[in-house]
Amino acid sequence: MKTYDVVGIGNAVVDVISQADDSFLDLMGIEKGIMQLIEQERGEVLYASMKERVQTPGGSVANTIAGAGALGLDTAFIGRVRDDALGHFYADAMNEGGIDFVNPPVAGELATSRSMIFVSPDGERSMNTYLGISTTLSSADVPQEVTGNAKLMFLEGYLFDHDAGKSAFREAARATRAAGGKAGIAISDPFCVDRHRADFLSLIQHDLDFVIGNEAEIQSLFETDHLDDALMLTSGICPLVVCTRSGDGVTVMDGTLRIDVPVEKVVPVDATGAGDQFAAGFLFGMATGRDYETCARIGNICAREVISHIGPRPEANMVELLKENGLL
Repeated sequence: MKTYDVVGIGNAVVDVISQADDSFLDLMGIEKGIMQLIEQERGEVLYASMKERVQTPGGSVANTIAGAGALGLDTAFIGRVRDDALGHFYADAMNEGGIDFVNPPVAGELATSRSMIFVSPDGERSMNTYLGISTTLSSADVPQEVTGNAKLMFLEGYLFDHDAGKSAFREAARATRAAGGKAGIAISDPFCVDRHRADFLSLIQHDLDFVIGNEAEIQSLFETDHLDDALMLTSGICPLVVCTRSGDGVTVMDGTLRIDVPVEKVVPVDATGAGDQFAAGFLFGMATGRDYETCARIGNICAREVISHIGPRPEANMVELLKENGLL
């Protein structure tokens, strides 16, 4: 039976990327710099408005899994796509990228998920996401032979919005941990936490070994504007807390031990995927037995690479890049 270094569960979203200036965003009623959920009809209007579209398989945790694979890890991704053109595009692209996409496309009323991403000249991204069939992922889509054979299981906070997703997460985390692996979550968005705070905190406390999020996400867990308080409170219920702070670096809480890792500030070409690729580097470090400071440094290099070009997945040879930086 195959074993995996990292397995992810998340939204299987086709990213459709186009460049657009502020006047176009105003014209289309797109709020700049945030992710908005939209219905299918609005999705079709925006899709039709996009010029020179670039399509890639996306989804936050799927991007992380792709990044971990680019670093040489054995990876799998659990997600739900429809038996439609975009669903087959997604499944084929993941498998061709060396990631075991373990769920074949299925019949259903809801279309394959897609996110229309408009990148402004300043590198800001404005995402309009139709979640479609991804939201119906349940325990039935999560094979025990995959979750029970993972060193690391990584869950996507966005999927936590649905009761069936919550159950699938708990079962996957427990299967991984029962077999000696570790399970963690990308918080994804403060709004996810606001809607499900009690369930989020319960999952983190009882079923997870690590949490990765940015300042706003970590602070949202305990509804505080003070990052230091949020870090201490979160580390009280979870052994490992990893907080990315944009240009201020990364803070890792290993129990009560705090590790601050600086980052080299660069101007992003496209900020899409920075957090996802940071997580990929950090998980790579964990899977290969590095200390947490080194994990964070690897994560920073992966994030820096992905913001240097359009698109949420690495384009450079990541193994070579780590070697150049003395991390391999």
